[in-house]
Amino acid sequence: MAAKKTPTSKPATTAPKKASKAATKKAPTASGAVLLSSGNPQIPMGDGDGPVQAYIAAMPGWKRGVGERIDALVTRLVPRPHKCVKWNTPFFGVDGNGWFMSMYCYTKTVQLSFFRGTALKPMPPKASKVAGVRYVDISEADADGDALEKTLEGWVRQAAAMPGVVPWA
Repeated sequence: MAAKKTPTSKPATTAPKKASKAATKKAPTASGAVLLSSGNPQIPMGDGDGPVQAYIAAMPGWKRGVGERIDALVTRLVPRPHKCVKWNTPFFGVDGNGWFMSMYCYTKTVQLSFFRGTALKPMPPKASKVAGVRYVDISEADADGDALEKTLEGWVRQAAAMPGVVPWA
């Protein structure tokens, strides 16, 4: 039996091709890192200060200054700070005591996650779906504020003094 031909009302057209994943990646930052769609640098996992410094160097624009200030604050306030990058996120902790904070770049903010944030005074402003975790979002307008730095100093001191978490143990 022969196939039945059906008339078409439109001439055949070719659909535009979708861009490949490689073609949709953003251009590398000055440090050579690629930014994820959220604006977060894509950095290889690693333990120690080196991967955290690579992450900070890859933070775009004004966010790099925020990253440098946060890292300097932790380094100044925490005895034997432990640092690493996992899942494109720097973690800060106390050697032998777990992690107390992480940092993540978004398009318009740098977000700090305090893993025992509900125990901090004053409590960081942004709630989480994860029990105990609180966030603070730092925008470009907040980036150079002395009041913010004083508040962060208090939170880092308190958080570092508490037992940390080990989310991937």
